[in-house]
Amino acid sequence: MLRSMYSGISGMRGFQTKLDVIGNNISNVNTVGFKKGRVMFQDILSQTVAGVTAPDGAGTQGGVNAKQVGLGVGTAAIDTIHTGGSAMTTNVPTDLRIDGNGFFAVGSAAMGSAPTYFTRAGNFTVDADNFIVNPDGLYLLSTDGEPIKLDDNATKFSISQDGKVVQVINGVPEVSTYNIAVVKFANPGGLTKAGGNLYEYSPNAAMDPITDLADWTPANEDTGTGSIISGQLEMSNVDLTEEFSEMIVSQRGFQANSRIITTSDEILQEIVNLKR
Repeated sequence: MLRSMYSGISGMRGFQTKLDVIGNNISNVNTVGFKKGRVMFQDILSQTVAGVTAPDGAGTQGGVNAKQVGLGVGTAAIDTIHTGGSAMTTNVPTDLRIDGNGFFAVGSAAMGSAPTYFTRAGNFTVDADNFIVNPDGLYLLSTDGEPIKLDDNATKFSISQDGKVVQVINGVPEVSTYNIAVVKFANPGGLTKAGGNLYEYSPNAAMDPITDLADWTPANEDTGTGSIISGQLEMSNVDLTEEFSEMIVSQRGFQANSRIITTSDEILQEIVNLKR
């Protein structure tokens, strides 16, 4: 069989994967805190027909380069692009946006006793027990790794840019002991998507933030975690113009690779027809 046929198949597989990622990006164009994906390709190990020959050193014969035939393309990486999304003003005090590189920490209980997740989606609400929770009921955690709970007697509250919760109790403003945690990772692309706008820790993201509370810091622009903006949400960072352009490129690339298979098939048909 012809090598070109298998190269065409690998190209079609690669562009199909890219179209899958583009489709997911477009479907999440209005998802709060969503980060788009990107597919990167690399060539597959080439078949060496003839090796390299070095010069003889006497000036009588020069070196010869290797003769190699490529065997197609493979997927090098599917990256998550953690650039900032556009801000949407809602004026809801529990809608939070991180103006920086940090992540909110959420969990189903206190840190260490249940899985902890990280998210850029700040669409939180207050439940019947006065805990601040996300749409799935996971608690927003403080710098101590504890769920943040409002006082039962609080009539209203606000959240400052450094994550402090200010409550009005009996008409008097009081600063809560809770401070919203903002976790920063050296490599946010190393986080694993867990669905529901959540990410799970992975060893390639940074040191273990679950056991090292030094990573659980208040919001601070000087440390790079950023500030917390109450009353705003971070929307998806998907650019529809870019995605549709990449969709056209992927479609044409898929068609070109399918044409390679068609041409290779025609050549094989001519070879078979040599015997009549």
